[in-house]
Amino acid sequence: MTDEQTPSARSRMAERSEETREALIAEARTLFAQRGFAAVGTEEIVRAARLTRGALYHHFESKEDLFRAVYEVVEQELVEQIAAQAAAANDPLQALHAGARAFLDACEDPTVQRITLIDAPSVLGWEQWREIGLRYGFGLVQATLEEAMEAKQIERQPVRPLAHLLLGSIDEAAMLVARADDGGKTKQEVAAAIDRFLDSLAAH
Repeated sequence: MTDEQTPSARSRMAERSEETREALIAEARTLFAQRGFAAVGTEEIVRAARLTRGALYHHFESKEDLFRAVYEVVEQELVEQIAAQAAAANDPLQALHAGARAFLDACEDPTVQRITLIDAPSVLGWEQWREIGLRYGFGLVQATLEEAMEAKQIERQPVRPLAHLLLGSIDEAAMLVARADDGGKTKQEVAAAIDRFLDSLAAH
């Protein structure tokens, strides 16, 4: 390779590189969701993606690094899905209710359940798992709370601490739902508890 490559040639190389990265993430996502991080080897991932181990380690430092990328994709898609459900609500407070329910519904998705709620905290460690979750979900929660305060649906108060409190409670609720095997009983109880918490924030 030389510095004399045309812009179009460099563009094609960049596209192929991104396609390789996306293929690795897609195959790893499928395998991690099916069997969990610990049960999947890198050789299996590159074989499924029809690539080489060299390609994997060109893009990712380790299997953990690849898992981190998978988790970020799942988390981004999850927040986009929740945002779409919340946007259909009639007002900001109802959007909070709808977003919380959408998140709990997503906890029953095997991919979200295994990657986001079971493997990510242990593979990445609590701090990194939490940091990534906050990066994608915190802004949505904080903005919706701010809108509810502007609409006088929630009493005016410092919004950042409240957003942390709400997001933390929903994350903990999601952990309960993901690990429950009781035909949806835990999910119903948790959803009702979150609804009561949100209703308690309503301005009087």
